[in-house]
Amino acid sequence: MSIIHLPTRRELLVGSGALFAWSQMPRLARAEGRDPRLLVIILRGALDGLGAVAPVGDPDWISLRGDRALVLDGKAPALPLDSLFALNPAMPNLHRLYKSKQASIVHATATPYRERSHFDGQDVLESGIARPGATGSGWLNRALLALESGGRVDPHGSRALGIGSVTPLVVRGAAPVMTWVPQKLLPASADTQNRLLDLYRHTDPKLASVLQARMKLASLDGTPAMGDPMSDDPTLAPPGIARVRAYFADAAGTAARYLAKPDGPRVGAMGFVGWDTHIAEGAASGQLFNLLGALDGALAAIESNMGETWHETVVAVVTEFGRTARINGTQGTDHGTGTVAFLAGGALAGGRVIADWPGLKPAQLFEDRDLKPTVDLRAVLKGLLRDHLRVEENLLASAVFPDSADVRPMGGLVG
Repeated sequence: MSIIHLPTRRELLVGSGALFAWSQMPRLARAEGRDPRLLVIILRGALDGLGAVAPVGDPDWISLRGDRALVLDGKAPALPLDSLFALNPAMPNLHRLYKSKQASIVHATATPYRERSHFDGQDVLESGIARPGATGSGWLNRALLALESGGRVDPHGSRALGIGSVTPLVVRGAAPVMTWVPQKLLPASADTQNRLLDLYRHTDPKLASVLQARMKLASLDGTPAMGDPMSDDPTLAPPGIARVRAYFADAAGTAARYLAKPDGPRVGAMGFVGWDTHIAEGAASGQLFNLLGALDGALAAIESNMGETWHETVVAVVTEFGRTARINGTQGTDHGTGTVAFLAGGALAGGRVIADWPGLKPAQLFEDRDLKPTVDLRAVLKGLLRDHLRVEENLLASAVFPDSADVRPMGGLVG
């Protein structure tokens, strides 16, 4: 595969001058046959990879999950991918993309992080640094800066897109960032409210008392304290799940419209909350099933809103870590290690589940509880940045993902 070198293009000032349009880059790339886009979606809360992509061909799968295991002939049949894996039935759109070679799945993957803190895990995932709290910039922003070295993209004229009320860490940094905040944000779930209350009790007792009073007041009239996108019902019955689906599709569709603009950004990131399924996870009909269905709708919205630029697009769906291999006592899963990453887009060489499968026997589990990670997620992300955006390999190891020289970029992900 030849390496494309794009010359630096003129800078066009937009608005007040805080941001510049990446206007020349698309024209030059099209002259060479390429105008790549990359959107990163972060699932906040840790995804149960075994519930999302079931190893139906593993002889230990049924004994591990029992009647909670997704199977090909179940009441909600899993969607076959290959001889070993099947996709959660909530994701028919991703299954369609997979069959048309526009989606791939990486299984048993994880970042270098091996503890179980959401905050630290997300920091490692988004910063690209193996230890939490090491930097305030993200690997996708640094990738834009790295492109300058070959004269391909001038970071003063390019920008990243951040979707959400808080700009995702993965796109923060020296390269300019444009942001868009959805008009209707999902309110906090009851679980999130209780976690915040516990946090404030230790750090700000006065604020905790106000928050608790607000929660009690709201409960008197039968309404949730801060709204209820997920509902206390583990099946996420409407209107809760309807709001989640609408939010996911609206946010993802808007991101796609920005990336599809001729003078718009070419890389972006966003996050979806709600994946911390400790209780009543329900891979076949409950919380996880409904969340994966909402994610599937978001991917459909991206494909639709990218239009003709979909064939130049890659969407990477990642999370901070996986969840326990076994179901817990409350029919959910706890914080784990190995999980899955979803890749979708017309630029992919898809139609594959990429895995060095570790097995599910007790001795094969990580710390006797988690799916053992065998693929470093940084290898996947490096492969996309190198072969899709054309970031030089030495810069991937030194600037984008520092101290990762031993992690080789995964080849063959894009066509």
